Amino acid sequence: MNSSQPQLVKDGVAFTVSVEFVKHHCIVSRDALTTLASGSGQADLMRTYLAYEANINGIARRLIAAGVPGTPLELGPQNFKSSQI
Repeated sequence: MNSSQPQLVKDGVAFTVSVEFVKHHCIVSRDALTTLASGSGQADLMRTYLAYEANINGIARRLIAAGVPGTPLELGPQNFKSSQI
């Protein structure tokens, strides 16, 4: 991913976050976005990402700061089950 703007990709939405001045590439999965959109199955992935962008980015930053590996870091439905979004 070359841009800091979120991009729709095969697996979901790719985006970058900065943690301690370092950019990290991340992907929030289609399944996670569908879960966030209340499981409708007909979610507009980019619209759902944009609606929850601050929360998704916050979760990604916390996972990176905690040392969760991944390049890109992949966020799935399990990353959103305990959060109050």
